[in-house]
Amino acid sequence: MKIGLFGGTFNPIHRCHLTIARQVRDRLALDSILFIPTGTPPHKQLKSLAPAHHRLAMVREAIAEEPTFSATDLEVHRASPSYSIDTVRALQQKYGQGVELFFLIGLDAFLDIPTWKQAPDLLRTCHFVVIGRPGSQFIRLATLTLLPHISDESLRALDAGTVDRVDVPIEATAHLILLALAPCPVSASDVRSRLRRGLNLGDVLPVQVESYIMRFGLYKEAADLA
Repeated sequence: MKIGLFGGTFNPIHRCHLTIARQVRDRLALDSILFIPTGTPPHKQLKSLAPAHHRLAMVREAIAEEPTFSATDLEVHRASPSYSIDTVRALQQKYGQGVELFFLIGLDAFLDIPTWKQAPDLLRTCHFVVIGRPGSQFIRLATLTLLPHISDESLRALDAGTVDRVDVPIEATAHLILLALAPCPVSASDVRSRLRRGLNLGDVLPVQVESYIMRFGLYKEAADLA
């Protein structure tokens, strides 16, 4: 079994999240994708961050018709701050040794991994799937000293679109997989802005998620920088 781990605030989940999950599932022949909404970060209170139980519910609404997608409340109900290494280890214990875990992450977020808890251990714990993001370049990975050497030529080829995948062994059981996917320009902050302005959301939100937001009156507050 090969399971993708897709974490994030999902504030709210939108069509690009689903598109990315489908593309990674298909490209890597994953058996399933597990969505992992974060809890409410105690160190970063944002006006526009919907309560965790609402964000989890919206994820479940969005993936209800996707048989290979599921969601977990593992981080939502964790009392302490959620660290990725704790989540991955908990899931490894749950699934056992017969399952390979693939941690999905955008390139922009992955560039900050040196600041994560036990980052070198985390990179050896599971596969990392780093997905290109608008405004971020793969060549910047050359500056991350905790990674094995990746040729500048390979990174520039990803940025130029002449290749769409580069695999980098970390250890025998852990790889870094760099994926260039077709760009999907929607962001959660854009969605929230459109909600506040009463604009049409049919092209960016699953209809079930839009209905949920309207039912509970989410994202009516003033804007912030999230």
